[in-house]
Amino acid sequence: MSARLVSVNVVHELIRGPTRWTAIDKRPVDGAVEVGELGLAGDRQCDTRYHGGPDKALYAYAAEDAEWWASELDRDIPPGLFGENLTTRGLDITGALIGEQWTIGGILVEVRSPRTPCGNLSGRMEIKRFHHRFAETGRVGAYLKVLQPGRVCAGDRIEIVHRPDGARTIGDAARRS
Repeated sequence: MSARLVSVNVVHELIRGPTRWTAIDKRPVDGAVEVGELGLAGDRQCDTRYHGGPDKALYAYAAEDAEWWASELDRDIPPGLFGENLTTRGLDITGALIGEQWTIGGILVEVRSPRTPCGNLSGRMEIKRFHHRFAETGRVGAYLKVLQPGRVCAGDRIEIVHRPDGARTIGDAARRS
C-alpha cells in the first residue's frame, strides 16, 4: 500500500487555551489547498514564537498513531484533533528521519523536527498534563518545511524521495527533548 494524504486540515476557529489563544482546532477541508513557504492557505497560527515559520510551515501526523491513541484513550481521534495540517496513512512519521524529503501531491517538503506539545494540547484533549504523556511516546508527528510550493488534496500520494544518512528519527528526537 502506498502512503496517502488522508486529510488536509486548517483552523476551524481560534479557541482559548489554558494560557493563551490557540489555532489547534484544525478540521478537514474539501478540495485542493494551496501550500506556500509558510503553510496552507486558510490556516493560521496564534503564537508564532513556537508555531509556524518556514521550518514549521506544516504539521503532519500519521493516522496510524492517531488510531493508537484512540485505543489508548478509548475515544475517537478524528483528523486534525491534535492540530495537524496533514493527516497521513501508510507513512511512518515517528520513524521518519530529520532531513527526509517527501513529495505530497504537488509539493516537496522536508522533515525538520518533532512537535513539542504544550498545554494547549492538554486543554484540547481535556486531559490534565496530556501533552507530557504525548511527548513521552515519541508519537508526536513532524514539522515540515516547504521546499516546493504547490497544492495538496486528500487522497494525494506521498513518496519519500530522500533519506539522509545518520539522521535521528522523529521519535528519538522527541523522546530526547
